[in-house]
Amino acid sequence: MQKKIKNLKEAAERIKTAVKNNEKIIIYGDSDCDGITSTVILQETIQNLPFDTAQGKGGKVDMVLFPNREDDGYGINARALKFLENKAPALFITLDLGISNVKEIEVLNEYGFEVIVVDHHQVLQSIPNAQIVVDPQQKDDTSEYKYLANVGLTFKLAEEILGREFSVNLKNSFLELTALATISDMVPQIGDNKMFIEEGLRSLKHTFRPGLRAFLDILGEGEVLSGEYYKVISALNAAESIDFKNESYDLLTSASPNRCMELAQDLISKTNYKQIKIKEITEEVERRIAQKKDELIIFEGDPAWRLVLAGPVASILYNKYQKPTFIFKKGDSESAGSVRSTKELNSVEAMKTCRDFLITYGGHPQASGFRIKNENLERFKNSLNEYFKNLT
Repeated sequence: MQKKIKNLKEAAERIKTAVKNNEKIIIYGDSDCDGITSTVILQETIQNLPFDTAQGKGGKVDMVLFPNREDDGYGINARALKFLENKAPALFITLDLGISNVKEIEVLNEYGFEVIVVDHHQVLQSIPNAQIVVDPQQKDDTSEYKYLANVGLTFKLAEEILGREFSVNLKNSFLELTALATISDMVPQIGDNKMFIEEGLRSLKHTFRPGLRAFLDILGEGEVLSGEYYKVISALNAAESIDFKNESYDLLTSASPNRCMELAQDLISKTNYKQIKIKEITEEVERRIAQKKDELIIFEGDPAWRLVLAGPVASILYNKYQKPTFIFKKGDSESAGSVRSTKELNSVEAMKTCRDFLITYGGHPQASGFRIKNENLERFKNSLNEYFKNLT
């Protein structure tokens, strides 16, 4: 029998207590498909609790926030801390981020927040001092669920919170989101992930969610369901997070078919534009590395490149050249980027050896990110080359 994820039950009970007591609840989710769908699932789980509250039947999430990766970087950042300074007391729940925000969570504790971290990324040096941490990557988590995307983790949290109140229709609606985000996050399609994908995609053709129905109507239901669901995933990942608000979240939570059609069309247009820019950056990097064939890694950045495009570019280049790939946007004094590698050539472990001069770093072995002062870029590159050289 599969063991339960560490602290999952404790997190579920704490959330139910917050709803029963009409406590303020804030959800802070990552700005990609995995983080956005996780946020939608947890918010709707809380709204579907059978408790009588001040708002009537069901709970309420007082605030939903998403970081602007382009301007502020990944995770709980300085701008978010400034915004949150006067928002406590509240139950503050992170989704698809938080495990590397040790310092920031200490600040939230000082503000008077009670923090629950729900994340699936690798633990770095230490676990944040949150009230509850749910992350299968913790060393003492023996659940064997380390392969889950955050959305799968959140689905299991929803199961724990709702119990017998988890209706078939709500479960299918959540499975649709879980399938798309599990595929998007490129986690292994094994175990529960395989089930999420099969059942979620099967349910997608009957979806009651206006936001997903809009994609099926625009792209063509037959085309999406025959394998072009990647177009839906790309559109959801094309959203911008501005002032802590996110377009894909708005789309997935809107009840208005007309509004959903507008948002879906806008996201599809943004996807098409992104693909053009990704192609341009990829070709530019290939021109640069043509004279660096002997180097063990791809390490390139530019002030003109958008940070949100670094991940897709790194994926394309890694798949083609099979070298650990570091693509970054170079700012005035700092640079931030995305990394793609293999599980064996673990990018997070590689960056751990450089932690003394990195501002932040973290993620998965195969897909991660970093922020660094420009003065340390050459040192970073040399240290990475040395690390991977010692592995070969």
